[in-house]
Amino acid sequence: MGSADSKLNFRKAVIQLTTKTQPVEATDDAFWDQFWADTATSVQDVFALVPAAEIRAVREESPSNLATLCYKAVEKLVQGAESGCHTEKERQIVLNCCRLLTRILPYIFEDPDWRGFFWSTVPGAGRGGGDEDDENARPLAESLLLAVADLLFCPDFTVQSHRRSTVDTAEDIHSIDSCEYIWEAGVGFAHSPQPNYIHDLNRTELLKLLLTCFSEAMYLPPSSDSSNANPWVQFFCSTENRHALPLFTSLLNVVCAYDPVGYGIPYNHLLFSDYREPLVEEAAQVLIVTLDYDSSTSSSPTVDGTTTGTAMDDADPPGPDNLFVNYLSRIHREEDFQFILKGVARLLSNPLVQTYLPNSAKKIQFHQELLVLFWKLCDFNKKFLFFVLKSSDVLDILVPILYFLNDARADQSRVGLMHIGVFILLLLSGERNFGVRLNKPYSVRVPMDIPVFTGTHADLLIIVFHKIITSGHQRLQPLFDCLLTIVVNVSPYLKSLSMVAANKLLHLLEAFSTTWFLFSAVQNHHLVFFLLEVFNNIIQYQFDGNSNLVYAVIRKRNVFHQLANLPTDSQSIQKGLQRKKKTPEPISRTNSQDGVSMEGSRPAAPAEPGTLKTSLVATPGIDKLTEKSQVSEDGTMRSLEPESSQPPPDSNPPSAGSDGEPWSGKLDEDTALKLNRLNNKEASHHQRDRRRLSSASSSGQWTPTPDWVMSWKSKLPLQTIMRLLQVLVPQVEKICIDKGLTDESEILKFLQHGTLVGLLPVPHPILIRKYQANSGTAMWFRTYMWGVIYLRNVDPPIWYDTDVKLFEIQRV
Repeated sequence: MGSADSKLNFRKAVIQLTTKTQPVEATDDAFWDQFWADTATSVQDVFALVPAAEIRAVREESPSNLATLCYKAVEKLVQGAESGCHTEKERQIVLNCCRLLTRILPYIFEDPDWRGFFWSTVPGAGRGGGDEDDENARPLAESLLLAVADLLFCPDFTVQSHRRSTVDTAEDIHSIDSCEYIWEAGVGFAHSPQPNYIHDLNRTELLKLLLTCFSEAMYLPPSSDSSNANPWVQFFCSTENRHALPLFTSLLNVVCAYDPVGYGIPYNHLLFSDYREPLVEEAAQVLIVTLDYDSSTSSSPTVDGTTTGTAMDDADPPGPDNLFVNYLSRIHREEDFQFILKGVARLLSNPLVQTYLPNSAKKIQFHQELLVLFWKLCDFNKKFLFFVLKSSDVLDILVPILYFLNDARADQSRVGLMHIGVFILLLLSGERNFGVRLNKPYSVRVPMDIPVFTGTHADLLIIVFHKIITSGHQRLQPLFDCLLTIVVNVSPYLKSLSMVAANKLLHLLEAFSTTWFLFSAVQNHHLVFFLLEVFNNIIQYQFDGNSNLVYAVIRKRNVFHQLANLPTDSQSIQKGLQRKKKTPEPISRTNSQDGVSMEGSRPAAPAEPGTLKTSLVATPGIDKLTEKSQVSEDGTMRSLEPESSQPPPDSNPPSAGSDGEPWSGKLDEDTALKLNRLNNKEASHHQRDRRRLSSASSSGQWTPTPDWVMSWKSKLPLQTIMRLLQVLVPQVEKICIDKGLTDESEILKFLQHGTLVGLLPVPHPILIRKYQANSGTAMWFRTYMWGVIYLRNVDPPIWYDTDVKLFEIQRV
């Protein structure tokens, strides 16, 4: 029968179903078989031939027929799994039922009255057959999930058969050990099976159905109660699924072993169509959904047990009931970590390779799923996190993340990508090793729309963060706290900042310490506290290599004096707030200190009008996201008790420099002129930012008072910097006067050999703000992840135009 006939017959069956007003008996096989027995329809055909309006009509007007259709389709999948799908005809039936269920399930989930349907038992559908009150009856959902699991390890359908001859010795699907049929070499499996195009297609279709089953989560509104676990995921990842371990391993290995470059030969992907990529995408999506687990409410799944000979660490405690989370948290062999890290880094770097060898490799689109997966790995498996930070391999993750952050900063449809990138860096920055690794020189020349600089990975991070803050879009403002917390966390370890990065940090301080910005929102002064903490950490712990930063601080000393002398009377506060209303038009980019962007880079572009995006829940504030730890002499950290309800930056001890006499720091005019010539390069930069940051202040009714300003002004940690200026400014002036200098190199040379030993206050203890798991971020990840999956599944558009509740779909 031709394909056109086949489609016609299928469409006739659909029309019959939608027009029948009477229930059709489940035993009427002649009727039901039309949907799967004699047709050869692709998943795209099924979506075209079963319109949404008709599914909804059957659901409302003849619900029993929709129920029977679902029941019969599941029954066919169960039969296929039982028999092992030995014939072409059986395989076709299984695939047709699979496509049909993928089409229908979202319409079951969108109706609250139907949601329990798959969890009810169907009379007579038990393991033992006929008896109505059969003890063994399973809910339809469980039968469906177990059948799909079996079918994913079905010889000659989704895995290579191990039998040599095909004569009547077909493997019994119940006796096979699916651990011998893992899809790809990698974690816990050394053998790489021969690639098989048909098996990959069949796996992809089954995984698509699995993902659709799990997608019931999209039809429930976001809630802070994380105990409402997804029943589909819960059952599938439980001990009821005998294939849980091999399937988890197969999904992880398929993703991490994938090489889109086409076996290392550039342009190879233009010659061969890559049937692996759809499977890898589907595997990545199923994997992150099965790992949707709120670690803050349970005992941590991380295990630090002894090393055993298996891929999964067998140490107690047993860990969470979700076996996928459990297995993930127990991976512990170095070679397995290496395989995962190399794989994720290779895939994340793929879009960067694109930029300097266009079209040489296939460009992958699933970097957001990979970032969620990497997050889960680090969050659930502390040994993996330490492995990542043990060598400079972490930089192979850092550079792509900075590339994505920089590239997406102007595009409001990619706010979620910005958040997950920043969350990962926040998690990494809580570990000392991350700061240490950042000192490695940055030589990779990925074309990025940032100023050219020579320096380290720390410089790259600071320059990209500066770019996000000064030229990202408004929606990113909630991330400023996070960005600066990351810089604070790494600052005690940064051996030598470049002049470009040093100037960027001072420019941020300048932008954030204008009176109108400080007075216009209740949280804004926190940003100044973070930046002062950065300068203090570098001056106290890394003074020797940081003459560029010290020089920048000296040049911009007026910013510190203005902070120390910040007015606190009502009149000045009002005047400060007036100032933003009179701000002139932004100054063009040309006279900023940015200089030339890197060759081959494109400016970050806003979203195309009409781009679809999904809404996200708000993320917790930085004080909920992190907890403070103090680093002691030997480098170990101890957690600090959370203080009263004060926000974190304010807990710094009051400093002498600010509440003593205001320090005037007057210069004779001639020297001032010479130093000013050095300053002029970047003078007009912060006016543009003043405009950008102003909207942060529209926080409703709140108004600043003198008491409020005093409450935090008295705690500004200016002591160390004031002391540094007191010692060094006169010496630098003297050099300027003696040598008639306006040349920075002499001053830098002097600063390089200078020392402040014994002149600075006693070093403060290093404070690190470490990410801590909390239900707020767990909910954020759930909405973000499902939003990505919703938008990425367009062919076929599984959830499009259904009534999802977890997020809103918006057009830019």
